[in-house]
Amino acid sequence: MDSSLKQRMKSLLAPVFPGGIIAILIFSLDYFQFELVEKFLLFAAFVIVPLVILLLNHDEKNKHQRMIYAAMKWLQFPAALLTLASVMSNKMWGLESTVIPGNLSLGWLLFTLLLGIYGLTTIVISKGKAAEIAIGAGLVYFFIGGIWFTLYQYQLNLFQANPSTHALSSLHFHFSSAIVPIFIGALGRIMTKKSWYPWVVAIDIIGPILIAIGMIFSKPIEYIGVTLFACNIVVYTTYLLSYLRKNYLDNKATFFLGLSCLAFYAVVVLSIFYPLLKNMYSLTILDFIPIYGSLHAFGFVLCGLIGWVYMVDFIKEKKLIRENR
Repeated sequence: MDSSLKQRMKSLLAPVFPGGIIAILIFSLDYFQFELVEKFLLFAAFVIVPLVILLLNHDEKNKHQRMIYAAMKWLQFPAALLTLASVMSNKMWGLESTVIPGNLSLGWLLFTLLLGIYGLTTIVISKGKAAEIAIGAGLVYFFIGGIWFTLYQYQLNLFQANPSTHALSSLHFHFSSAIVPIFIGALGRIMTKKSWYPWVVAIDIIGPILIAIGMIFSKPIEYIGVTLFACNIVVYTTYLLSYLRKNYLDNKATFFLGLSCLAFYAVVVLSIFYPLLKNMYSLTILDFIPIYGSLHAFGFVLCGLIGWVYMVDFIKEKKLIRENR
């Protein structure tokens, strides 16, 4: 691999490792008395977002986009630390009745605003490319997730939603709503162009909005959004598995992307058999939430991001080899 590419990958990966260690400690130590939803939000802040940043393209000729990209790289870890401090002040430092948790959460809100601005610039300069529009939309959804997180930390009631709903909405936008468009956009960059692909992108952008509206105002709307969104993921995973089978790619990329798809199908199978398992073993939905959350966050999302990072590296390496011939 070209030395400049090695140096680039090394410098970009550096923030992921300390964040990963912190995330492991948060999940494994009893010292962190957090709700499960808060642990997953911190996992997104420390691990998921820096991996997403690795996947982003930026136009070296576009000064503004280049500056935003550099700012995102440098500010992600401090913003994640502020997010951790916000949750700790709410749950461990006895400051839950003050504005301090909310004020500390503003650091993550401003960082996700930066992601959203980068997403909008990606959409504007994409010249109508569906794949780039999907990735840009995913980055904008991170900002919406940041808004819900701040509302949760301020313990505000908005419309008919209470703080618990704000936490779930933030989790929804940090994982499914943001990540799936980014995955579909990454797939669009490498796939043979299909006439149905722009429709997948359009549904993928609309689906999270319907789910968010439905969570607050209308269950039927939420069910429609969830159905559309789930069908989109089925299309994505089916095409991706077929692509991996037919093309020679980096082994690590193939392994992690395949594992990501299998994790999604495991969630589907569990959902189908949930009524039966519930009756056989006297389980409740609360027993399944950690399983669903782990399969989605660590399986589908984390493995998928790692796989796409390896895929991007593999494609760039092949391009360098061709250019140096």
